[in-house]
Amino acid sequence: MAINFTNLLYSQNKKSKMGDFQDLEHIDGLSISSTSANLYNHSRDDLVMFYFRRGANYASVYTQSKIISENIKWNLNLKNKKIMALVVNTRNANVFTGKKGFRDLKEIADELSMQLTEKQKEDEENPEKIKPNQILFGCTGTIGETFPKEKIKKSIPDLIKKIKHRQNKYIWMKASLGIMTTDLVPKLAMEECKIGNVNIKIYGIAKGSGMIFPNMATTLGYVFTDANLSSNILQKLLKKNIETTFNAISCDGDTSTNDMVTIFSTNKAKNHSVKNINDSKLEEFNNSLHDVLLNLSKRVAADGEGASKFITINVNNSKNQEEAKKIAFSIANSPLVKTAIAGEDPNWGRIIMAIGKANVNINLNKLEIKFGTIKIIEKGQLSINYNEIEVAEYMKNEIIDLSIDLNMGKKNFSAYTMDLTKKYIEINSDYRS
Repeated sequence: MAINFTNLLYSQNKKSKMGDFQDLEHIDGLSISSTSANLYNHSRDDLVMFYFRRGANYASVYTQSKIISENIKWNLNLKNKKIMALVVNTRNANVFTGKKGFRDLKEIADELSMQLTEKQKEDEENPEKIKPNQILFGCTGTIGETFPKEKIKKSIPDLIKKIKHRQNKYIWMKASLGIMTTDLVPKLAMEECKIGNVNIKIYGIAKGSGMIFPNMATTLGYVFTDANLSSNILQKLLKKNIETTFNAISCDGDTSTNDMVTIFSTNKAKNHSVKNINDSKLEEFNNSLHDVLLNLSKRVAADGEGASKFITINVNNSKNQEEAKKIAFSIANSPLVKTAIAGEDPNWGRIIMAIGKANVNINLNKLEIKFGTIKIIEKGQLSINYNEIEVAEYMKNEIIDLSIDLNMGKKNFSAYTMDLTKKYIEINSDYRS
């Protein structure tokens, strides 16, 4: 059963549409299509294309794993500032496929660029010749299996036939479903903002529920905006905002070979060009981009494989953010902490253990710990008001907040994770069937 964590569906920002995550609308300059390439043993969409009729500026962050997929290698080789399409397949990660896996992508890009060029001739007054190196790839699925090149190539005509130049919530939902693997629910988010006096849209989708831990981020995440922004500005904004969003989540402490988060701008909005990310005109856009990325990353963590609870870990008043991050992830990645929460056991000793193993110098006399609003540790000692029955009752909630106050500085960091249940083992032992 899909998990519905209400705090992920509503924002405190009145302008936000985080709650209406299914109701993404149209972005000028973007077309979407999805189809089944029969990559699974059952019928479902497993191939999705995002097509930019007049091109798009883009920026990406990728996995920092030393073993990466062939599609990541392909994307890193592209030097174009202008991208015409992003193609995402599920079921096959295209990892450990060697030179053949890379050549397979080249063949697909060659065929797709030719057919998209013909599509340009049909649709555009001034058609462009689309080049293979103007196509990005996203791959997700099983590692080490032969890449299904022929199935994907055979699906290209249908993918192009199904192109929808105008999006609505159903098309966005279909695309979001089409990139899922072990996910239980699609992940979509949107914000609207302004650059200067110009209205701007920021829409995003993501997939991921396992193999979730930075560094870079996790999963596949794609953000689309009609803002007029250069690739250089997009790169700086994405790098800035990824640290406290996709780099702040963990499901199982494992980093994927295929991680990528990419932002595309169609440049259809008429905002004035922005040369510096510190320009005051970008403030609202920057905040909205962060909201979209955080919304998507929380949804990924909440949909972690087998999850029954969504956990936020706030480490406050640290000497620096790096140390706060170490402690937060030491807790988030602890199987003992995650299983205790799954079992609704108020075993605060496991929190103490996880803080200690983070290898951060702290002053125990200043340490405070809370579960929700309930004080557990005060000034390095068990609170005189501690009531285990009260804490045990709190642990029954689907949303768990842990707060660790170091009282040693002014820097904070929040990490987001889920509990570890028997279902996690079942999903991953049965992953390839």
